[in-house]
Amino acid sequence: MSGYHSPQVTVDVRLNTNESPVGPPPEFVERVAANAKEILWHRYPDRSARMLRAAIGDAVGHPASGIYCANGSNEVLQNLLMTYAGAGRTTLTFEPTYALHSHLSRTTGSTVVSVDRGDDFVLSLAAAQDAVATHAPAVTFLCSPNNPTGVLEPPSTVTGVLEAVEAVGGLLIVDEAYGEFAPWSAAELIGEGRSLVVVKTYSKTWAMAGVRLGYMIGPDWLVGEMDAVTLPYHLDSMKQAMGVAALDYADAMAERVNAIKAERLRVSERLTDMKCHVWPSAANFILFRPPEHAPADVWQKLVDRSVLIRDTSSWNGLEGCLRVTIGASDENSVFLEAMADILERL
Repeated sequence: MSGYHSPQVTVDVRLNTNESPVGPPPEFVERVAANAKEILWHRYPDRSARMLRAAIGDAVGHPASGIYCANGSNEVLQNLLMTYAGAGRTTLTFEPTYALHSHLSRTTGSTVVSVDRGDDFVLSLAAAQDAVATHAPAVTFLCSPNNPTGVLEPPSTVTGVLEAVEAVGGLLIVDEAYGEFAPWSAAELIGEGRSLVVVKTYSKTWAMAGVRLGYMIGPDWLVGEMDAVTLPYHLDSMKQAMGVAALDYADAMAERVNAIKAERLRVSERLTDMKCHVWPSAANFILFRPPEHAPADVWQKLVDRSVLIRDTSSWNGLEGCLRVTIGASDENSVFLEAMADILERL
């Protein structure tokens, strides 16, 4: 196997890993520094992360008993797979989608079945339900908004896939790493009688990619089973304190999200004016195909201008495509000016 990675290149404008273009508020940083002085560093952290789970539960309107936290949403996904998938079981993905869904499935010993989306990357509910009925997966993944396409699954699709998954005794994982940029959340469908979990992260909208903190919203019975595979004391005390503190700055987070959504529209319109094929996005990035030019050439010429985006053209189903993260306004302007110049010269 090869590992999952993103190119690390020293550039002035880095728009390749869907990070927040700005950090959290200065007040948050000062509060974190103060919290560090209060931590009993010689003692193990709260194994159950009770304060953090309660704070997240209050923020999302869900009982703390149905919240599970881990080191980034990727560890949440891994622990879900160790609990409910593994050797002798199948996971189902709809491609193209987040590469770690299949990667983590394989590293936990699962057999991966992949179903292609349509040409516009919209998932056919009938095709999805047929795949679930045929393969009876232990775990089915939906990424919404989908990475790397930005496509948002409508409630009818998620509900229809969930019903099919429950009919075969499986679990549906909806990965909402970019959910705060979208108009609806599958968390609305969670219930004690449903086999559904929604996975979230602090990395994107909370501007805390450097912290590595993610969480899951789900039914109590499922969260309780996660303890069987979770390493003891896996969330350190500092991380728990930072997660609690961040939730007091929800207004700043919302302002940051709204600014990114406005820039997303501007970048999308400018790329369309350049004759690029642009897919509608409900996330903090845009998938696009440059007109009649090799994407690798466009990507390299951007790097030559100290702008880094993601070359997705070698990914299955994404021939000719590039993905750009929405950055700060000045970063987006540098990217757009570079793109216009490159396309004019090619």
